[in-house]
Amino acid sequence: MTTEGYANPELLVETDWLEEHLNDPNIRIVDCDPFDAYGRAHIRGARGIRVHHYIKQVEYDSDPRKYPLVAPPDRVKEVMEDIGIGDGNLVIAYDSNGSLWAARLWWVLIHYGHTNVKVLNGGWKKWYDEGRPTSIDRPAPAESTFTPKSNPDLLCTLDYGVSKVGSSDVVYLDVRSDGEWDGTNARGNNRAGRIPGSVHLEWLNFVTDDKHQTIKPASELRAMLEAVGATPEKEVVTY
Repeated sequence: MTTEGYANPELLVETDWLEEHLNDPNIRIVDCDPFDAYGRAHIRGARGIRVHHYIKQVEYDSDPRKYPLVAPPDRVKEVMEDIGIGDGNLVIAYDSNGSLWAARLWWVLIHYGHTNVKVLNGGWKKWYDEGRPTSIDRPAPAESTFTPKSNPDLLCTLDYGVSKVGSSDVVYLDVRSDGEWDGTNARGNNRAGRIPGSVHLEWLNFVTDDKHQTIKPASELRAMLEAVGATPEKEVVTY
């Protein structure tokens, strides 16, 4: 993969780089797949995350509709320290689902002030196919201190979102599935549809159409986004 054209190429890491740094004691590799999949095999030295991969509030699994938001600071602190992530660690997140879940962990860490985090491009499938080191062993616990510092600028609240509907300088980018966008798939919700005036690019359009699902080149991403009006001068709200 070439990083040419990316505004922030440091947000991704390639499999060859990670293999060269597997023994770096400062790195925390996090397998964001379901925990049972992590137990069957994972990147050597990786840590599994036991909570829901979206890291919602602790009550999420019992009542998703009532607790839809990202987990609060004390819960995130508990989760991160449980898998040995401290303030000084470089975190590498990966999954086997097109980086969907790894990107969520990346976002949660960024939201809570831990900016030293990257996503493994191609994730588990690319790593495995390339014959790189895997394991069924879990790394020893590591003492750590994670200090969450939430950044409200990364969140669009409901009130703010409603107030900006119809604004010419805001683009609502719907990255859900095509069925959710057109209302044919309500996914069990009481209401279906989309935000008025929003534009649509299902998230799968941003990764390659192969089993590794690596992030597409910057030129392709930029062309897709420009085609729907998500341009740099606009405030883009994704959902």
